[in-house]
Amino acid sequence: MRIAAVFLLAALGTWWIDHGIKELFLDGYQWHSRCISLELHLNRGVAFSLLSFLGPWLKWMQTVLIGGMFAYFVRERWLRLEPFALGVLFGAALGNLWDRFTQGAVVDYVYWHCGFDFAVFNYADVMIDCSIAWLLLRAWWRHRHPQKG
Repeated sequence: MRIAAVFLLAALGTWWIDHGIKELFLDGYQWHSRCISLELHLNRGVAFSLLSFLGPWLKWMQTVLIGGMFAYFVRERWLRLEPFALGVLFGAALGNLWDRFTQGAVVDYVYWHCGFDFAVFNYADVMIDCSIAWLLLRAWWRHRHPQKG
């Protein structure tokens, strides 16, 4: 029961923060500096706008992918090992998927343009990266120290 609660709270909390920030930009918030601009961008693809040619099919493909990943993590008992990191991962993934269904694209807003142009991204993207890094580090740790978990 505690594991499910940690997973659900992490997922809902991540989704809620992501959704709240995106609403600010959908309402017109902007901020600019020499290196970073916070401004609304709608990404119809995935990272670096890849796969945007898939159009509305992309949201359905991502729905199947997220569902399949969830089933895998439950079946392999990863959910019992890492409920917080997986909650953050799925909350962030669902945040971006929510955008695809409600906005027709992912709401991005952090644009780095100091010295080079970088992909525009959002809070959910950062949380996906952080949770994957955490999961990889923990898997490496468990492999190196099996008795300590």
